[in-house]
Formats: sequence, C-alpha cells, structure tokens
Amino acid sequence: MVRRWLPLAWTAAMLINGCTGPGQTQDYQGEATAGPGSYSVPVVYHTLDNGLKVVVSRDDTAPVATVGVYYNVGLRTEPRGLTGFAHLFEHMMFQGTEQLGKGKLDKLIQGNGGIMQGQTKPDMTLYYEVVPANMLEPVLWAEADRMSQLDITQENLDNQREVVKNEYRLKIENQPYSRFLSVEISDHAFENWQNGHNFWGDMDDLDAATVEAAREFYETYYAPNNAAVVIVGDVDPEAAIAAVEKYFGHIPARQRPAMPDLSEPRQLAEKRDTFLDPLAPQPMLAFAYHAPPPDSSDYLAMQIISLILLQGSDSQLYQRLVTERGYSSFVGGGVNLQGSLFDAVGPVLFAGYLIHDVDLDPTVIVDDIDDVFATFKSTLVDADTLARALLKFRSGFYETQGGSFGIGRANLLADFALFNDDPTRINRIETEMLQITPEQIQRVAREYLRPTNRTLLFLEPGAAARAKQ
Repeated sequence: MVRRWLPLAWTAAMLINGCTGPGQTQDYQGEATAGPGSYSVPVVYHTLDNGLKVVVSRDDTAPVATVGVYYNVGLRTEPRGLTGFAHLFEHMMFQGTEQLGKGKLDKLIQGNGGIMQGQTKPDMTLYYEVVPANMLEPVLWAEADRMSQLDITQENLDNQREVVKNEYRLKIENQPYSRFLSVEISDHAFENWQNGHNFWGDMDDLDAATVEAAREFYETYYAPNNAAVVIVGDVDPEAAIAAVEKYFGHIPARQRPAMPDLSEPRQLAEKRDTFLDPLAPQPMLAFAYHAPPPDSSDYLAMQIISLILLQGSDSQLYQRLVTERGYSSFVGGGVNLQGSLFDAVGPVLFAGYLIHDVDLDPTVIVDDIDDVFATFKSTLVDADTLARALLKFRSGFYETQGGSFGIGRANLLADFALFNDDPTRINRIETEMLQITPEQIQRVAREYLRPTNRTLLFLEPGAAARAKQ
C-alpha cells in the first residue's frame, strides 16, 4: 500500500454500492439499515457511454469536495518479470502531461488548500484530491487529462524507478519486521504467484521496466471503462455528473484483457517456515489462514470471527496471549492485511502476529492459539459475544465513513462500484452483518480455522543474535 501526501490536515470517509447501464443515472438514497440510530448514505450512480462509472454522494457538512479516481488494476495484475510495476506506474501518474506539466498538479491542489494521494492496492490503484468545493471542475479536468494523455518518457521512468527503489530500501529493507509482514506472510501462505509475490518489486525487475511496457500498461488499464470516479462532498449531484461527462466523456473506451487467474488451491497441509530478519531485536510469530471469497456471506462471518478472536483488548487471543500469559504487549492482524475489508476481489488471508521474548519457545504460543481456536469452534457464539462483535464492526464502519473529509466514504463507494457494480451496498452492510448466525460462524470457523489451512511463520531476530554475541 503506497501513499503520496501533500500538506493539509483534513479528515473524512464512507461506503456505497449501485448498478446501472451505460448512459443511465440512478438516484439511490439507500435502504434504512437495521438497528437503532441507523441512517443511509445518499448515492447517485451513473455510467458514461465510454464505460466510466460515476458515483456522487452529497455531504454538505463542510464546503469541501473529495474526488477519487479508482482503476481496476493493482499489485496482483502485474506480470512476471515486472514485479513492482503497478506501484511504479502509480508514481508515473504524477509526472505530468503536455497540458499540465510535471509538478503542476501538485501546485494546482496544494495552491488551493487541498491534499492529494496515490495508493496501490492488490486489486486497485487510486488517486484522490480533497479540495474546496468550488475546485471540483479544475480537479476533474486534471484527472481526465492524466487519464487521457500522460507524459510517459524515459526521463520520467528513470526518475521514478529510483524513487521506488529508494522507497523499498527505506520502508522494507531498513525497517525491522517490515518485509516479514508485507511480503513474507503472503508469499508463504499463497500458492498462486499473482497473489503472493513481492509487490514492492525485485530490483532487477524494476531495472528491466521499459518505456514501451509503461505505455502498454497505461493504454491497457488506465481507460475509462476500467475506472470509477467518486465524488463526495458539498456538490450538486446532477451538476457533478455533468462535469464528469464534460471532462471524461470524450476519452474512448479500450479493450481490457482478461484478468490473470487469481484462484488458490484448497490448502490440505499446514505450512511452517522461518525467516531471518537482520534488524529485528525480538522474535515474531505470525499465522495465516485462507479466508472465504470476498463476495460471499461467509466472508462477513469471517470478519465477525476476527473481531471476536483478534480485534481489540477484549478479543479472545488478546486475553489469552497478552492478559493471561504475558507473551506480548499486543496481538495484531485481521482479514485482508494488504488492504481493507471491502477492497479485494481476489483471495485474502485471515492473519495475526505478535512479537515475543527471545527466550520463549514460540511453539508454546502456538499451543495456546490452538486451544483458543479449538474452544471457539466447539461451541456456538453466545448472544453477548456476538452483540459486542457487531458493535465493534458498526463502530469501525462508521468511523471509516466519518473521517478524512469524504475519503473513507469515497473509498468504500469505489469498492462497491468497481467490484460489485452496486455502490448502494453501503446502506445494506449492517443488515448483511446482522443476518450472520452463530451456526454460520461456527461452520465458517471449522472450515477455515483448521490446522491444515494454516501457515505458521517464525521470525528469527538477527539484531538479538548479534547483541548476544
């Protein structure tokens, strides 16, 4: 996950889902969610004739507009021999066009008191700006400009290649535990190379990237029929859609190749391995289980399981491993470590990790994890435990929606528009979660939290070994 920020402290967020044909507009005010205090998000969903999906959600609490452009291409899409290419190309998108030269987009946004960001995830690449509401049209023009005529040159490629390589050295190679969490867990747990390779990129592969490959990638994936524009804020939905039509409508659709095969075989035997981290001062233990498909009801049940077992100081693993045993001061993890709950279409993992003392045998921790999971699978979740988990979900869900001046809401709306063609799902998620039963939770836990579906990784601390010597 890669971020690019320009100064300014703002905050917002939320979620949505919808379904239309080209040239059609549907105004969804959403269905009332179940439970006390529920509310619905206003959603207008439109698809241009060139296939571009447009979602507008009005929020007049502040005179601000968030504009996000989301492309259905991510880290898993990059081909063999070009690892790190999706991230590299995200950087290329900030190198300017003939009309808006290098650095001019930054000045346009920052000079008007805004922030901007680019981010590469396994299944999407996104770019957004948060600006005063009266800057909506200039931002849309600028985003359409780089969607249609990005300046892809050898100079820009060489420059950004070095930026990406230095970022890898800084954030992965020179940070303890970083490669273990961001690369090794997925690499060991997944069998399919597309799902588990080093998304940051092999240095030789980055060096091999050519201008021709960059242009081909751009022409293939940065097309309107492979993207969604989401606008959240103090805007008139009809005027906003008209502006998107004005600036993006002339960009031609392009044929999109089939996505690579992301399927994973059913895991039938536990996998165990060790990883030496030369910078780590203490050992780390990580576990990963293949999770249900993201488009399934069982996936939501897996999130409830995660909330009960792993999320927060009241979770069962925290209580056993931290409060009772004192193995560590924290237990981290959850569903889909590489992104957020709803931004995946390919296989994801339910994973957890903790740092522990050098002299502690990690198999003792594994025994406790096994005991907690076995007890959980043997009985139905009681009403109070389920209610607490649902409250945790609801709290996190609305916190995401309410932060960063529309960014969280825009991200969620884009997830549902790109992957489900239905941004109004934002108004049904709570209802879907309330329909998960204790029986379904037990069935999912027994199927996915089995030892034969697990990968265990043991990090050996190189820094601790050197200190001992």
